[in-house]
Amino acid sequence: MSTIDTSAGTIHYEAAGPENGRPVVFVHGYMMAGDLWRQVSKRLADRGLRCIAPTWPLGAHPQPMRPGADRTIFGVAGIVAELLAALDLEDVVLVGNDTGGVVTQLVAVHHPERLGALVLTSCDAFEHFPPPILKPVIMAAKSKALFRTAMKTMRAPVARKRAFDGLAHNDIDALVEGWVRPALDDPAVAEDLRQFTLSLRTEVTINVAARLPEVDMPTLIAWSGDDTLFELGDGEKLAAIIPNARLEVIDAARTFSMVDQPGRLADLLSTIAVRA
Repeated sequence: MSTIDTSAGTIHYEAAGPENGRPVVFVHGYMMAGDLWRQVSKRLADRGLRCIAPTWPLGAHPQPMRPGADRTIFGVAGIVAELLAALDLEDVVLVGNDTGGVVTQLVAVHHPERLGALVLTSCDAFEHFPPPILKPVIMAAKSKALFRTAMKTMRAPVARKRAFDGLAHNDIDALVEGWVRPALDDPAVAEDLRQFTLSLRTEVTINVAARLPEVDMPTLIAWSGDDTLFELGDGEKLAAIIPNARLEVIDAARTFSMVDQPGRLADLLSTIAVRA
């Protein structure tokens, strides 16, 4: 595991592939970590791409952010942009999933300087944000005590299953157990997550969607065919409003196509990331 310092704090990341390969940077979702992308990263690294999978400060990060850091969803988008600059990455293929897809949209609109291509897998978009499953958590986040109580329930496998069930056909509890531990063990990490949670509002995705027609880079919308959380219609709409976008549907996959169908997702990413 490597680290990079940003103005907001230290970001931990996994890297694979040759250092001179085209960079592919992944953005995971709420209370998830960079290891979500490991199977896809390995496949892309074997094809000569430089894969970087950070654990962003969305609740599974092993080290809390610095006091005063902007921990809103806009702040996280700024951290993504700062990491790209700190690692001196150019012509980046930025890949987002779930809540990370919203962060990726924000980066593409507000910090596009280092991007060369955009990939949105199943994610929040338009008026469908925040997802219904997070609404009770957002209410709890208004109180530190209530939020900590809500987080403590995640120690139980049944609570983890309820929260993450439906994201993949495959069993992901081993991953999830590791993801929830930092916020359970470190109150400062939990507070980072609480502040991020309070910033999840519908106007975020509505406002960024209004500017997506300005995105002029090659874009892949890789939507999961079996997704029960993110409507295929949103994927179709994203492909329609982003000028240089195409839609691909990944069969036999739920939200986590990188877990259910890593080979298929890697093949699709190669079509936009591997230079001719």
